[in-house]
Amino acid sequence: MHKLLFMSTPVGALSSGIGGGVELTLYNLIQEMQKRGYDITTIAPKNSYFANAKIIEIEGSVHIPAQTQTRDIPTVMPKNSVLGNMWEYARKVQSEYDLIVNFAFDWLPFYLTPFFSTPIAQFISMGSLSDSLDEMMDKIAQQYPHNFGVYTKSQANTFPFSQLCEILGSGLDLSLYQYSEKCEQKLAWLGRIAPEKALEDAVKACDITQVPLLIFGKIQDEQYWQNILTQYPDAPIDYRGFLSTQDLQEELRQCQGLLMTPRWIEAFGNVAIEALACGVPVIAYARGGPSEIVEDGKTGFLVTPDSVDGLVKAINQLSTINRYDCRLVVEKEYSLEVWGDRFEAWFKKIVKTN
Repeated sequence: MHKLLFMSTPVGALSSGIGGGVELTLYNLIQEMQKRGYDITTIAPKNSYFANAKIIEIEGSVHIPAQTQTRDIPTVMPKNSVLGNMWEYARKVQSEYDLIVNFAFDWLPFYLTPFFSTPIAQFISMGSLSDSLDEMMDKIAQQYPHNFGVYTKSQANTFPFSQLCEILGSGLDLSLYQYSEKCEQKLAWLGRIAPEKALEDAVKACDITQVPLLIFGKIQDEQYWQNILTQYPDAPIDYRGFLSTQDLQEELRQCQGLLMTPRWIEAFGNVAIEALACGVPVIAYARGGPSEIVEDGKTGFLVTPDSVDGLVKAINQLSTINRYDCRLVVEKEYSLEVWGDRFEAWFKKIVKTN
């Protein structure tokens, strides 16, 4: 097994920030697998870019992210779908590759799986969000029981085929994140600015404690962002934009803590390990992926989901956390080497069993 074809998310161009955590996952996996001698080609929407990556850009209309839809929404393909165009291209070139790896959380790639002769590894980047998608994934998982990978057990448990999921976690290039023993009295919030991420809870907690909050990430829902500004006009917040890893970690490592406030079951939360890599403790709602990453009282605090009072209490306890413990856990469990081993073993198993 030497040549791999990676199929990107259809919600936006790579490096735009629209794809959220799956963009970082894709980038890191490309770099790690290339280091191991694999030849990786990535098919992605037009205007996608990653340093040191071979990307084939495909024209077409981007898809609406699944997390902005309701569970019972019918499966709809946009006119001139970029995803449809990407998979049509993949169908033509499939014989050149040993394995296709799908990163799109969309009905179409699962439906197409039996029609391809090259095996397809399905990496699922989110928890259950759609009835029709769950039904299709379950059907394909029964046919291809080794081909489904997820970040965490919590994420897998949202699906009817949870027992078939390979738990792969996530990883970071730790050389890009500088540990900092020192910090200033300020907090960070990092992610797509959209309702399911519940940024308003973090803003309210900082309004109460009056600890400044630096906000990083792509504004995906402008109206939602404006509503927060209107609701909390005096909150000590500072929007710093969507930054490169280098610029982000420079600002992040100076913070006392990172707040994670998702309303939904977060599949993993790459932002949690990015913060921990800098020595920054994480305060997260005790649901989904973050509840498997954060060790309560040691590398941060897990608080009752949707409890702003819980966030406030945890903010006041941040000084009890040893920042070096945060860095250590990432070195041990979330390095690219450890993560790459898991993915490589999974890929080999799929090629062998299909």
